Amino acid sequence: MNETSNKEKIKKIERRIKVVHIGVLLAFLSVVLYLFSLQILDIRHYRAKAKNQRFSKNFIMRGQIVDRNGVRLASDQTSYNLYAHKEYFDHTPEELADILSPYLGIEKSKLTQSLKKNSTVILLKKDVDRTTAEEIKKLGLREISFDKKNERVYPQDTLAAHIIGYYNPDAETASGVELTAKNKLEKVDKKVSIQRTPRGDIIYEATTDPVLASTPQIGETVTLTIDSAIQHVCERELLNIINEKQAARGAVIVMNPKNGEILGYAVYPQYNPNNYKKTSAINLKNWTLSDVYPPGSTFKTLTVAAGIESGKINAGSKVLDTGKMKVGNWTIQNYDLHKHPNPGMISLVYLLEHSSNVGSANIALMMSPSEFYNILSKLGIGKKTGIDLNGESSGLLPKPFQWDKSRQVTMGYGYGASVTAIQMVSAVSALANDGIRVTPHVIKYSPEEEAEKIERVQALSPETARAVTQLLAKSVANSKSVINLDKYTVAGKTGTSKKPMEKHKGYTNNLYTSVIGYLPASNPQILVYVVVDSASVGAVWGNTVAGPVFKEVANQCARILNIPPDKKVVE
Repeated sequence: MNETSNKEKIKKIERRIKVVHIGVLLAFLSVVLYLFSLQILDIRHYRAKAKNQRFSKNFIMRGQIVDRNGVRLASDQTSYNLYAHKEYFDHTPEELADILSPYLGIEKSKLTQSLKKNSTVILLKKDVDRTTAEEIKKLGLREISFDKKNERVYPQDTLAAHIIGYYNPDAETASGVELTAKNKLEKVDKKVSIQRTPRGDIIYEATTDPVLASTPQIGETVTLTIDSAIQHVCERELLNIINEKQAARGAVIVMNPKNGEILGYAVYPQYNPNNYKKTSAINLKNWTLSDVYPPGSTFKTLTVAAGIESGKINAGSKVLDTGKMKVGNWTIQNYDLHKHPNPGMISLVYLLEHSSNVGSANIALMMSPSEFYNILSKLGIGKKTGIDLNGESSGLLPKPFQWDKSRQVTMGYGYGASVTAIQMVSAVSALANDGIRVTPHVIKYSPEEEAEKIERVQALSPETARAVTQLLAKSVANSKSVINLDKYTVAGKTGTSKKPMEKHKGYTNNLYTSVIGYLPASNPQILVYVVVDSASVGAVWGNTVAGPVFKEVANQCARILNIPPDKKVVE
């Protein structure tokens, strides 16, 4: 019985062993079949897959940004990150540090310490220039590799920084033209894919084009409307007045009102795009596009234009100016009330020359809220201008059903609406261009691009625009204002407005001072807008703060552009 039982146990064990043997044999055969299919049957698929893993896009450099005369404002510079690979070390860390230290400008002890890190791949230095990288490559060090990268450089430093913007290749972030013209700056005719070794070296095959493989592809050049000479004048004069008057912010914008091309665009605070990472968010922001403020008396040009366009007044009309008036709980008065307590019926030239708040308020009251609103809207108030820069806001123009009498009155002399600096430039440019408002822009476009991107709006009739231009020119000519130039007739207006509180209703003790004007009034070639925020030294008025900047910028622009004088100079 026991012997029979033992035999059965032995047979069971033998059967199990056979099953295990068969299982091992089947597993072995499966592996053999799998390897056969990989290496023989499906070899093309895996060869292609392995080959694709070695492919990389060829190095693409962004195109240059240049001014209207070809002056280079931004371009790519090739740099390299240098790595050491421990698995390929033919030298000790000390020996390698001794070799590389003179090239990298890093102390031997510090370099040795880095090379001893417990890491397979060690970053030794970022942003190595091309010349240094080429010299190190000639050393033939098997343990060293390079990672090529773009570095954006701005040879003019702070010049036109808020227009050009900055570009961060690591985070793919940008601003200004670097952002809005991204597609063009990175556009190449043909994207080339090439094979590389794990160390980044090119694998040359029979089909490899050696020229395309070794030549970096460069995006298209973007040409700006900016004139570097005019830009320099704008920035210099703005910085001078900021320092002299100890102001917080400021801007100077010069535009050709006939085609919308911006020739100069200075913004303060300024920054250097080469060091944008170390710049505060406040300095990086182009506040002239995003921040709104009450324009003050420069807005009276639009009030007079709206009155004429609506048919309520004409160029020869006279309006009542009592020196001061009460609307609701508000008392409105002229700034020169002590000199002219009750001017009476005044001409529009007098209104503009003396910047009459009461006269402007009465013109506003002649129109219905809808009439006034519609004309301001056509002039672009309360709308984005469509400028080819990022960060633009719409400004604030309340709908007409929200206007009470107080709002309508204050709208007349520049407090009912809030504008951006570029909005004021765009709106007043229509007066200088027979009523046509052209989209302001900083990029030079081809005729095809211009037809798509640049809008022309007939905001006012040509007759209204010309009438207001003549009124403005006469008011400046009659005045002793600093913007009354010797060689050119100027159609312009100064302005001073209280700065609103940021988080509460009401106004601070600080002021916005501004001047907007164009010349020659007989055939406008340039429009200049100067605005200075919170000047704190001396007399703070549009004429005393922004006026001198306007005068110098206008004269220098006329000289640079060779604009013929339209005034007879008395010797």
